[in-house]
Amino acid sequence: MTENAVFSQNKVLTIDTMNPKVKNVEYAVRGPIVQRAVQIEKELREGVKKPFTEVIKANIGDAHAMGQQPITFFRQVLALCSYPELLKDNMFPEDAKSRARRILQACGGSSLGAYSASQGIDCVRQDVARYIERRDGGVPCDPDNVYLTTGASDGIVTMLKLLVCGEGASKTGVMISIPQYPLYSAALAELGAVQVNYYLNEEKCWSMDLSELERSLAEARKHCNPKVLCIINPGNPTGQVQSRQCIEDVIRFAAKEHLFLMADEVYQDNVYAEGCQFHSFKKVLFELGPQYSNTVELASFHSTSKCYMGECGFRGGYMEVINMDPEVKDQLTKLVSVRLCPPVPGQALMDLVVNSPQPGEPSYTTFMKERTATLRLLAEKAKLTEEILNTVPGITCNPVQGAMYSFPNISLPQKAIKEAKALGQAPDMFYCMKMLEETGICLVPGSGFGQKDGTYHFRMTILPPTDKLKILLAKVKEFHQKFTQQYS
Repeated sequence: MTENAVFSQNKVLTIDTMNPKVKNVEYAVRGPIVQRAVQIEKELREGVKKPFTEVIKANIGDAHAMGQQPITFFRQVLALCSYPELLKDNMFPEDAKSRARRILQACGGSSLGAYSASQGIDCVRQDVARYIERRDGGVPCDPDNVYLTTGASDGIVTMLKLLVCGEGASKTGVMISIPQYPLYSAALAELGAVQVNYYLNEEKCWSMDLSELERSLAEARKHCNPKVLCIINPGNPTGQVQSRQCIEDVIRFAAKEHLFLMADEVYQDNVYAEGCQFHSFKKVLFELGPQYSNTVELASFHSTSKCYMGECGFRGGYMEVINMDPEVKDQLTKLVSVRLCPPVPGQALMDLVVNSPQPGEPSYTTFMKERTATLRLLAEKAKLTEEILNTVPGITCNPVQGAMYSFPNISLPQKAIKEAKALGQAPDMFYCMKMLEETGICLVPGSGFGQKDGTYHFRMTILPPTDKLKILLAKVKEFHQKFTQQYS
C-alpha cells in the first residue's frame, strides 16, 4: 500500500469518495501549461538558468495584468465609494462625486461593504436597463429582467443550473460552439448535462453554419434532450464577429426547434475589422417581430472584465432574461438569493460602464480619449497578430475581427504528432509545452477549446503591450520554424 493510500484510508473525503462530476471538470485556460508557467517563473526568480529571462503569459484575457491601464473615471468613483471621506477632496471631478453619492445612497448604511439585494442594487439595474435600451435603438428593457452577477460566468452557470434536468435519453443537452470557451464544457461536466458540439466554420472566418446546427441537433436528439443553444459573439477563442444575417438565422432556428438561447456578449465593444458590427441578439430578436420577440426565450450576458474596461478582478456583470416563464423567474430569484449578492464594488463598476460620463460633464473628454485609445490599440494589435502569424509557413490565422484572441491553425509534422501521442499528450499540448520550455511563451493549446479532428491550434491573447507582443510573435515564428525542422 502506498503512503498516500495509507494517508487517505481514514479520510471521509478522498479521490474515490468525492463528487465524480468534479473530476470531469477541465479548464484549459488555467490548465497544466499555466501551472508549469508559474513554476518556471519561480525557477527564474531563484536563479535557474533558462534560454529566456521572463515568461510572457498570453493565455488569458486579463487586460490589466498585461499592462492595460484602468479608465481614470471608473477608478475615481470606486475610490470615492470605497473611502467616502474623499468626497471632501477637491481633486475629484464633480461628476465622479455625484456618481459615487448616488451609488452610496443605494447601499445599506451608505457603504460598499453592505450586502445588496440578491438581484443587485436597484438603481444599478435601472441604469443597465437604460443602457440596453440605448444600445438596442429603443427596444424596451424592464429592470426586473436584469440580474447583476459575479462576472458573466456566474450568470451563465446560474442559467445552466435552471436548464439542466433529466436522466438518460431525457437528460438536457446543451449545444455549444467548437472551439468553445472552456467555462461551458466545465459547467456542463459539473452539472452532469450532455455537451452537444456544433462546429464553427474555420474556412469562413469561424462563422456559424445553419446546416451544421441542424446536423448537431439531429444527432443529439438520438441520445438526449437538447434544450439550449449557446453562442459567444464576438467569439472566444476564435475572434469572429457574427453577421446580422447569421444572428437572424440562429434565432429562427431556435424558434423552430424550441431551444432556449444563451448569448454571451461580453466582447460587444471589441469589434475591430472593417465591415464588422456587433448586433445584440435581443435587438435582432425584437426587430424580427412579435412572432419571435414574444416567444423565443433568451438570456444575454455582459461583464466589466472585457471590452475597454478590462476590470476582471472586480467581478462585475449582468444578465437579462427575455420571455422567461414567471414561475421559473421566481425560482431564478430564489437561486441567486442563496449566494446573497454579487460583489458590491463590482456592481458599482458595472453601473459606471452603463452610465459613463456624458457630453458636457467634466470627465467626458478624458473618458472618451482613454476609451478610444484603448480600443484603437487593441485593433492595431489584432491586425499585427494576424499579419505576423500569416508570414509563418505552417501557421494560418483568420482575421481577428473582435474579442481579444487569435486562434491560428498550426501544421504539425507527423513525427511530432507520433511523439506527443506516445507521451499521452494532445499534439498541440506537446507543441505549446515545448514552446513554453524553450521560449517562455505561455499559450493555450487548441485541444483545450475543442477543434475538428486532425486540426491543431493555439489560442493567444492580443493583450500584451505592442513592443512585447512583437517579441512574442517573433519568438512564436522562430519556434515554429525550429520545431517543424526538428520533427521533419
